[in-house]
Amino acid sequence: MVQKMELLKLLKKTLDLKGSDIFIIPGSPVVAKVNGCMVNIQEERLKPEESRELIRQTYELALNRDMSPLLENGDDDFSFSVKELCRFRCNAYQQRGTLAATFRVVAFGLPDSEKLGIPEAVMQLTNHRNGMVLVTGPAGSGKTTTLACMVNRINQNRSGHIITIEDPIEYLHPHAMSLVSQREVPNDSPTFERALRSALRQAPDVIMLGEMRDYETTQTAITAAETGHFLLSSLHTVGAAKTIDRIIDAFPANQQQQVRIQLSMVLRAVVSQRLIPTRSGRLAPVFELMTVTNAIQNMIRDNKTHQIDNAIYGGMADQSMISMDNELLRLYREKEITKDVALSYAVNQDTLRKRLI
Repeated sequence: MVQKMELLKLLKKTLDLKGSDIFIIPGSPVVAKVNGCMVNIQEERLKPEESRELIRQTYELALNRDMSPLLENGDDDFSFSVKELCRFRCNAYQQRGTLAATFRVVAFGLPDSEKLGIPEAVMQLTNHRNGMVLVTGPAGSGKTTTLACMVNRINQNRSGHIITIEDPIEYLHPHAMSLVSQREVPNDSPTFERALRSALRQAPDVIMLGEMRDYETTQTAITAAETGHFLLSSLHTVGAAKTIDRIIDAFPANQQQQVRIQLSMVLRAVVSQRLIPTRSGRLAPVFELMTVTNAIQNMIRDNKTHQIDNAIYGGMADQSMISMDNELLRLYREKEITKDVALSYAVNQDTLRKRLI
């Protein structure tokens, strides 16, 4: 049977291995994700009652959080800290009548953009005073970390009021040059959309919206950017063109042309990022940056988003744009990644294949 302090040992072992995620699922040993690979951190397969006990201990560590949302709704998102160890984001859920959980490791303190390899061109987007900047990529690609770096850059260099709306809160931002209000869904507000509407009445200068999850939130986010606020948010998309199409497709057909016009006016940039495996076994970040020029404004407004990739290539000369395929090519030429990896993450495989020869 799982001992009282077993969870803390498992969390510590994962950190010792420099793992990014921990999986507690009945019928399997406890598993950590280390540099993208699954590693067993104990030999025995978990019994349902052992998994339940580990999750009970998790709720105990989260300041005795109530387990009712998990038991009544089937899943629950929250974060918690272990003193002198680390912060963790947890999703606990029911599966096949048992309890399971996935943890994401979130270090204490705020991330360092330079050490993480976030391009300075991306960080300079924080100089905008209004409009919308989107950070996109698949789950686990580091979007939250990039957004935290951007919020911290603003907080250290600008006077104002920053409001973050997250589910759950991962990085804790102290008051610096700016005041920072951090709201967690659903603990501080029932939905992203409600928290965002409320934020517009809280005299914000900057709003960081953890994710644009639905039509109502997206609509309110565009309105916030239109009314002179600087809004940062994320989407689970890859590539600027797909991101813009995803936003527009969220609206009814009779509203889409109006949304194209609005988006062309408020969008300042789209950052897309991936974490890719290197020859050395670590994960390296790769970025695409599309800044909205007059030409790209016209492409968005005129429904010609298929031309955006060419515009990104054209904007690379003055470093206002970053092409993900160019970054993959650079890593390949520096012998950081293999040809197969470069092609598997390419936006345009055929074009990159010719350049890799």
